Order: sequence, then C-alpha cells, then structure tokens
Amino acid sequence: MAETHELNRRLVVSRELSALAFNARVLHEARDSRTPLLDRFKFLGIVSSNIDEFFGVRVSGIREQIDAGVQAASADGRSPAEQMRAIREAAALLMLAAQGAWRELTTELSTVGLSLVHWEEIDRATQDLLTARFKQEIFPVLTPLAIDPGHPFPYVSSLSLSLAVHLHDPERGERFFARVKVPQILGRLVQIGDGRAILLEDLIRAHIEQLFVGHEIAGVYAFRITRDADIEVEEGEADDLLAAIEEELRQRRFGKVVRVEIEAAAPAEVRQLLLAGFELQPDALSDVDGVLDLTVSGEIAALQLPNLHSPTWHPVTPPRITEALRAADGGADLFRVIQQGDLLMHYPYESFDASAERLFQQAAVDPDVLSIRSTLYRTGAVSSIPGHLIQAARAGKEVVVLVELKARFDEAANIEWARRLEEAGAHVIYGMSGLKTHCKATLIARREGGEIRRYVHLSTGNYNPRTARLYTDLSLFTVDHAFGADLSALFNYLTGLSKHADYQRLLVAPAQLRHAIGQRISAAVEDAARGGHPYIAAKVNALVDTEMIGLLDDAAARGVTIDLIVRGMCGLIPDPVRHEGRLHIRSVIGEFLEHSRLYHFNIAGRAEWFAGSADLMDRNLDRRVEVLFPLLDPTSISRSEEVLRVLLADRRNSWILQPDGAWLRKEDLEPDGAERSSFAEFKRLAIQAAETRPPEPTL
Repeated sequence: MAETHELNRRLVVSRELSALAFNARVLHEARDSRTPLLDRFKFLGIVSSNIDEFFGVRVSGIREQIDAGVQAASADGRSPAEQMRAIREAAALLMLAAQGAWRELTTELSTVGLSLVHWEEIDRATQDLLTARFKQEIFPVLTPLAIDPGHPFPYVSSLSLSLAVHLHDPERGERFFARVKVPQILGRLVQIGDGRAILLEDLIRAHIEQLFVGHEIAGVYAFRITRDADIEVEEGEADDLLAAIEEELRQRRFGKVVRVEIEAAAPAEVRQLLLAGFELQPDALSDVDGVLDLTVSGEIAALQLPNLHSPTWHPVTPPRITEALRAADGGADLFRVIQQGDLLMHYPYESFDASAERLFQQAAVDPDVLSIRSTLYRTGAVSSIPGHLIQAARAGKEVVVLVELKARFDEAANIEWARRLEEAGAHVIYGMSGLKTHCKATLIARREGGEIRRYVHLSTGNYNPRTARLYTDLSLFTVDHAFGADLSALFNYLTGLSKHADYQRLLVAPAQLRHAIGQRISAAVEDAARGGHPYIAAKVNALVDTEMIGLLDDAAARGVTIDLIVRGMCGLIPDPVRHEGRLHIRSVIGEFLEHSRLYHFNIAGRAEWFAGSADLMDRNLDRRVEVLFPLLDPTSISRSEEVLRVLLADRRNSWILQPDGAWLRKEDLEPDGAERSSFAEFKRLAIQAAETRPPEPTL
C-alpha cells in the first residue's frame, strides 16, 4: 500500500491545485502589457469567475467529505483535510495576485482617461450630484435587514455583494448589525461623467446613514458568500427528471455556504457574527485586502472604448461555402457542399454561422429533409439552433432532441428549450439515467431521388453561437455511410433500449472509448519495444484520469514520444530521468479558450487522427456519453496536422510543465526566439484559405 501511495504522489497532481495553477496562467494574461488594456480586464474577470465556480463546485465537494469524516486519500495521496489546507493556501496566493493585477490595471486605466475613485477623493459639488443620483436611482432598491434577537440572520444569496453594517442605537445604548445587499441589477460601475467612476458599494457606503436614521454607524464592511453550487439528483428515485432538476435548481439557492470573503479591515465581532450566522468554521473566512468580487473587471472590459480592445475578429467563411450553389431559401446549399466531400471547420477562425448554423437553418425548411436528430448540451439562453429545430418540428419533420438537463449552470436554459421543443411537436429526451450526454452530434435524413441520405455533423464544441466565437473547436460535416450508420446506432441507444453497436467509425464512451485509447497506448509501447518510433499527441482540456495518467507515464518511460497540450487540469508530470525527454506537456492560454480535443496516434507506420467531445477525465470516459470521431479525408488530416504543428510551435502563449510541477512560459525558457502566437497564426491561415479558390468538385 505504501508503494502505491508513493507512486500516486509521483504520478498524479491534485486536480484542485492544478485547476488553480491554470487560473494563475490565465491571470498572467491580465498582466501582460502586450495585451490591450480592456482585454486584460477581461482575463481578470474570467479568473475571478473561475475561482467562484471552483469554490462552489470543487471545494464544496471536499468540504462534504470532511464533514462526513472521510479520511481516504485522493489520487494524489492527500486526505480531504490535507487537500483543503493546500487549496486554501494556493487560492489565497492566487487571489492576492488578482488584487495586485486589479491595482495595476486600474492605475493604468486612469492614465488613459478613466479613473476609479473613492468617495473622499471627489469634490463637494460632484458629491452633491452623486447624492442626488443616489436618492433617486439607488436608495429605492436598497433593503436594510437588521440582525438582532427580533430579526433572525437573513438569507444571503450566493455570490452577491453585501455590506455588514455595525450600528449603535444611542437611545437604547445597544449595538447591533444589519445587512445591506448591493443590488446586482444596477451594475457595479457608477460613471460620474467626467472621466471618473466609483464602485456602487462605495457610493452606498458613503450614504449608509440614510438607511439607518437615528443610529450611529460604527463601521461598514463588505462581504460575499459562495454556496455549494453542485447539483446531485438521485435519478433512480426521480420519477420525473425534469421536475427533479427544477427542484434542485430551487434548492441550489439555499446550498451550504463554503466560503465567506470579507474585507481585511473587518473586526473580529463582524467575523464571528458571519461565521455563526452561516454555521462555519474560521477556515471558511477569506480576507480580501482590496476590492471584493473582481468579476466587476468584466464590466470594465465591456466598455465601448475600441482603442483599448483587440480588433474584433470576424470569422471567415471558406470558399467551398461562399462559392456554393444557392439553396431554395437563398442561402448556401450546405447539403451540396457536404456531398462534395468532408468539411472540417475550425472555430472561431471560421464561421459557425455559415456552417453549423446554416445546416440547421437549411434543414428546417428543406422539403426533402425527413428527420433531424440532435444532442443539445450547452446551447445558451438565446441560441438560434433550438429555434431552427422548433421550426422543423412545426413543419412536420421528425425532430428528436436529447436535451441534457444536467449540464451544470445551463440547467434552467435547457429546461426552457426542452419545453418549447415539446410544445412544437419535437420528441425530447431528457438525458440518460446515470449518464450525462456530452457528445455534440446531429444526424439529418434527407430524401434524394430514390434513396435516403444521412448527413452527419460531429463537433468538439456545443451548439452555442456565442461560445463558437470565443472557443476553439473542430467541426466535421460528412455523408460517409459508415458515419451515418454509427450515428443512427448511437441515437437508437440514446433514445431507446438499443444496446451499443459495434461502431465502424466512432469511439463511444462509456462503451469502448477508454479501452480504445488504452489499446492504442499499449500498441505504441509494443512498437517501441520492437525498435519502432511511435508517437502520440493529444490536445485536451484536462488530464486527470489516473489510469490514463499511468498509461501515458509508462509509455513515455518505455520509448514512446508523447506531446500533450492540456489547457487546464493536468495530473501528469514529466520526469527527465524516467521519460528521458520523451514526454512534453504544454498549455496554450490566450485570446480564445482552447476547447477542441484532438488525438493523434502514429504507431508502426499507421497514423490515426480523432477529434471529439471527450477529455481524459474519469467522468468523460466512464460517466458520460462521449464521441471521438476519426478524421479520414486527406484535407481533414492535413488540417489536423496543421493545428497540431501550429500549437506546438506557439511561443507567445505556451506554458511548459516542469518536472517540479511548475508551469513556465516558453518565452522565458527560450528568450531569444521569435514571437509566435498560435492565435495569430490560425487567423492568418484562415484568411489565406478564404482567399484561395477551391478545386473544382468531382461528383
């Protein structure tokens, strides 16, 4: 047992600490002076939002283990209590760095014409104008809630900013507290109108006496709580999954508090009040020496100051689509384009609207389309894709949609879309018992002459037009017969009682994906033992599955060259002695969020490429319906090779994982190299491809 324990400590890095390290890499983007100022505020807001989610989901889970008395060590050898201590120390350092970034950015902001000021820095005449605004626009929506024997501790919503007010009643000679919520609906930034702005909580603090007439204000201290945001549904006991999810969404508002952020100046009396009110131990308190809730950075990033933003990227449309014949509705005939050969799109460099969006749009109105089957995971509240499916259903087409109700933080939007789809006559499947359906797949059956042709769309990203402009994803369109047969079998599994088929093309979880990847890694080891030169490359969002970590570690030690591009959590560490330089792990962080998954195996002279929805996490391999799809067309393979080549050559946005677990910038490791950004290079390649006339199709 001791040997296994030490092996785990060597092989597996804590996923929680790795997640915090990822956010430290994102925070670097907020402090890189080469990035336009408001874009840096955007990255700071992303880090703050990520940390909130981290505490609401990951930390809350560990807290539950501690409360339940769990002592078993995790994959990295730490007990839950040890994990919690390490997490809080690392998170404190990260948040300290975030406050430093905030001070740097706001100082620079003041040099370009917008200063964030405190009340006492404002002249009297301007204060009078702000007081008038406060009385008219802010005071009416404020509700002070007293905390005393006659008023129980109030409900406080998760992630809302509050002011704890310490009061003294001179008539009764008593001291008590009150809570004032800073209303989110008003926004945090109050523009003064002369190139200055003040945070809303500072403006409220300056007028707090108007809420407590007749009392003396002893102190006002900002605080903020994070509640358990994870949803757990015992599906075997839930007769109606939709109702069960809706009830869990209601209960999420009352989840256990896992963190209290409070400004550092708050006295012990206020701290004890909050700990007692939320029934917490002292380690749940997090001191903030600065501004609470730095997601306000996103509000600043959204200011309409074009000279402080990167130029807006407009996705390009490939010539195969721009020069395609027109369909009856006037748009490009995507069916004709796909008939001419596989189409692989790279978002957001290429247009989601002109490809995936257009496919659904055309299918909804094409009289020859008989049926559409699709999976919806994260569509967003205003996505156009479900609207096209609703239109298709109303037109009498057979529409079957698997709406994953358990997509965290998108549950409410998905419930709304599910109801609207049902009202339109679509058949809606609410996910599968015990499994999340995470694959992104659509199958369209179309009558063409005397036969039915199946059009397939598979993607690494969601059917979400908003994220398609922010996330990098690969998207395949094909009429390959074997793909169509496989996807038909997969939908029969998702919607009925059919068992998993022997898929010809697809690698599907949880049926055979883990085995298929493991089999290929083992084959690479065997090839190396025969004197071959096997190569494995994988681009994923996370690598935390202990079996996969062990297989990759062993493969690199036994002669397999491996390149891993892991955006976020990574549990594997390269060992220069054990791996002899054959294992290279990097992370690419920059303008767009690297979301695509791409796998490459070159074993015994046979090369394979796969893209898909699955990361190397136990949840993806064992508890979700995932799909990796092969890239077979020569053009698709060439594009996949290009993606890998560009990412491995990136110097501007790459971080290299070191044997001690630290992530170092490639620029720092290679200070004399040329600046190469994969994001800039992919834009250049997309523009170049858009200007190149495609070859004449051969039908």
